[in-house]
Amino acid sequence: MAEDLLIWGATGQARVLHELIGQGQAWRLVALGDRQAVPHPLPASAVPLLYGEAALLSWLAGRASLPAAAAAIGSDNRARLAVLAWLQGLGLALPSLVHPRAFVAADAHLAEGCQILAQAAVCSHAGLGRGVIVNTAAVVEHDCQLDEGVHIAPGAVLAGECELGARVFVGAGAVLLPRLRIGADAVIGAGAVVLHDVPAGARVVGNPARPLPS
Repeated sequence: MAEDLLIWGATGQARVLHELIGQGQAWRLVALGDRQAVPHPLPASAVPLLYGEAALLSWLAGRASLPAAAAAIGSDNRARLAVLAWLQGLGLALPSLVHPRAFVAADAHLAEGCQILAQAAVCSHAGLGRGVIVNTAAVVEHDCQLDEGVHIAPGAVLAGECELGARVFVGAGAVLLPRLRIGADAVIGAGAVVLHDVPAGARVVGNPARPLPS
């Protein structure tokens, strides 16, 4: 039987998650929320649209049981983690959502609130922290360790044994060679080929990847 799911965030990433849960039998969308009204919310007219914390609290108070929740925030890693903490503080469970056409190895570990999208792969002994996104067709190879809030954009590839600090963003189509260390809050530009470790907070682009001037 499908479990109830609230999606918080009503723009692009919500559309991705709506499609994800619509492809399987595990989850049923019961409400969509956001901090504020958005011009073109997810077309889910059969469920309540909740704008603001007060609206969410009122809706939760009228339910016999609490739903699970997902944070549909793709572009701001720090904000996604903050929303997950807020939702958990309200007593909502934070499941990891895996698209039916994604691959997650049996011995990989996903912490709460992860999102693994269509055709993505999370391979043997990989470990993903809280709120990690592995986007469409991205690859996280064996023994990679991703700290909380990391976002791997569509088509990016992490070769084996890479370690990524908290809130790292890896742009679309980027490639990381094996055993690299990427510091917290670093940004890897789209299409970059990373040959060397990247320090915390750095932004690198190109092939081979080089730091952007500060």
